[in-house]
Amino acid sequence: MPRNAPLVLLLATLGAAPVNGQVRPSQHGAVSQTVASTVVALEYDRPVARGRALWGDEGLIDYEALWTPGANRATWIDFSEDVTVEGHAVPAGRYGVWTIPREEEAWDVILVSEWDTHHTYFPFGTEVVRTPVATVEGGHMETLVWYFPEVEGHEATLVMHWGSKLLPLRILASR
Repeated sequence: MPRNAPLVLLLATLGAAPVNGQVRPSQHGAVSQTVASTVVALEYDRPVARGRALWGDEGLIDYEALWTPGANRATWIDFSEDVTVEGHAVPAGRYGVWTIPREEEAWDVILVSEWDTHHTYFPFGTEVVRTPVATVEGGHMETLVWYFPEVEGHEATLVMHWGSKLLPLRILASR
């Protein structure tokens, strides 16, 4: 085994380096924002539409099925201090982010305490918050992205945007 093999394996596992020269199709992304004195950080892998239908029977993501908005690993979010997400108290800590997309109705957004999982393994029994969040239609976004379009005082909106779907999450920092 080459001397640097453990380092290469570690970086490949984290999505930071290609494996055997192969670049992952869904590359790693991260976003963070300070809201008042609270740091909100989110990490995920970024799937790309590549001309494919995204939602429903003909798409990559089924309606009414559990989905972590990302690829490869479960998307996770970290709050440095206690926050409120969509009106629900969430203690400081790291959480897996999951959704149940719906065609016409609000999506369920679910935060789970077991954050370090594969994107196809939902850790049942670890839910911290489940709340409905209405999606918004917008311009086409080829690669899934999370961003903070609004930050003011103790409040921020974190948005997941892929295809023409936007999923805005209201976050209120406690301090």
